[in-house]
Amino acid sequence: MSAHSSFLVYERFRWFKRSAWLCLLVIVIYSAYAPVGGRNGGTWVGYGLGGLGLALILWLTWLGVKKRGFSTGAKGVKGWTSAHVYLGISLVVIATLHTGFEFGWNVHTLAYALMMLVILSGGFGVFAYVRYPRLMSQNMSGQSAEGLRRESAEIDIRLQRLAQRLPDAFAGAAREALETRIGGGFFQLLSGSSRRCAAASALAKARAEAERITDTEQQIAATEMIAALSRKAEISARLRRDLSFKAMMDVWLWIHVPVTIGLIATLIAHVLIVFFYW
Repeated sequence: MSAHSSFLVYERFRWFKRSAWLCLLVIVIYSAYAPVGGRNGGTWVGYGLGGLGLALILWLTWLGVKKRGFSTGAKGVKGWTSAHVYLGISLVVIATLHTGFEFGWNVHTLAYALMMLVILSGGFGVFAYVRYPRLMSQNMSGQSAEGLRRESAEIDIRLQRLAQRLPDAFAGAAREALETRIGGGFFQLLSGSSRRCAAASALAKARAEAERITDTEQQIAATEMIAALSRKAEISARLRRDLSFKAMMDVWLWIHVPVTIGLIATLIAHVLIVFFYW
């Protein structure tokens, strides 16, 4: 189990077990109580489950902020993250039983829907933090992004020098490679695609031109340029994938955090309406 997935098995699944016992307890209480008129959020069990769910949501929201503290030790972060994940999942059971399976077009159901969206986005966050760090490590092969960028800059200098010894077509390929860009728009960043990579395009052109060269010295220079362009294209592809993996690890927060704020606002309205008509 990797370091990034260890929060799921923290202390031998301590928070998974606690959350499972909590879910079992509320299911037993819900099943044992059969009020006149049927089970719903307006019974004492319904109010109890609603209060428990609200307390968990507020605590988990605070936990989400607290675990990002710079002074927090690694063990504490893993424990809090584990609690955040498993107690968050337990809310599916607690909140659903709180509703008594009664839904409608109202603020109460909206609060439930927002809660489910928060949980689903958090689930993707767990998936991302378990999957993508391993892919990032494999992609970079022990090198840093800064180191690859420095190497790419050194290749640019070499390309300019080699282009002076070759026909004009190679100079054009070198200039095109110098315009290689990493990143881009939202979807391009997430995709990590290198289909329009300037370095890859320059490499294809240089290879085509190399077949026409007959001079031995120029053939040697052309071979060096093709090798340099090939390496630059490889570096560019790795950097794009690295940015894509990092974006995938963060994109879920663009949904998770705003929806969590919306959920808390909706819960306040939910509670006020319930107590106003109580």
